[in-house]
Amino acid sequence: MSNKFPDIRPRRVRFSWENTPLHWVPGDPTSTHVINALHLLLPAGERWFVHVFKQALPLVTDEGLKERVKGFMGQEGTHAVAHQRVLDHMKEQGLDPAPYVENVEWLFERLLGDGTAPPAARTGWLRERLAMIAAIEHYTAVLGQWILDARPLDEAGADPVMMDLLRWHGAEEVEHRDVAFDLFTHLDGGYARRVRTMALAGPLLVWLLHRGSRFLMANDPLVAGRITPKWTHFLHRSAQGRVPTLRGLALAAPRYLRPGFHPSQEGDLRQALDYIAVSPAHAEYRRFSG
Repeated sequence: MSNKFPDIRPRRVRFSWENTPLHWVPGDPTSTHVINALHLLLPAGERWFVHVFKQALPLVTDEGLKERVKGFMGQEGTHAVAHQRVLDHMKEQGLDPAPYVENVEWLFERLLGDGTAPPAARTGWLRERLAMIAAIEHYTAVLGQWILDARPLDEAGADPVMMDLLRWHGAEEVEHRDVAFDLFTHLDGGYARRVRTMALAGPLLVWLLHRGSRFLMANDPLVAGRITPKWTHFLHRSAQGRVPTLRGLALAAPRYLRPGFHPSQEGDLRQALDYIAVSPAHAEYRRFSG
């Protein structure tokens, strides 16, 4: 199995946030905070991915898959740290994300945590969470490809460090797009579970991003009280190509549920690897590490 997949491994990166403004899409707090809402979700969500995969790892009998799972876990841990530093930078700029992040942490650590199911149902609960992660990873791969292609953000003058973070992360999501699905298939693969978790993952993701962007707009010291976020603002920015479209996210679900679907059918792996090879974050790490 491992011969036909890329060598998935964590990479050493560094992002310098000193010159990144709060509105890193100039003059566009809506696009800034719609995408910033991802930063609110990712540290807790990716730590949860790693926690669940650690429980599943001893059950994996395919050595190639096991190595890919370990690489996935390393990448997700690195992503969590990188996005946490964005949250720290946000707080330094006067926008404290903690109240919303605490709700996200409760969702992953308590509602989706180990103690939700009784001991007799722990195996089924592990499989359910693996299926949920596979469904979420489908969306992260879709979003990863979107940000790799999002030239309107470059044209709008988006901060290059933030764009590098998003594209480096998005490229690695495309790179490991099939690991969670293959792990779920290896340990369960039930179609009913796949449908059920996708039906939950898509609406939950949109709801969390919507609420997160509203929270950021309401607490942004530069716009609080002056701009009331509305769906029309989001739709206008999505039409400009600055944020993902609801249509694009909605169409991702039926593709995932097609018989015979495999995540290797999603995204452009060559494009993702090409970006990883030139990401400025690698040079930045080497420069500061000596």
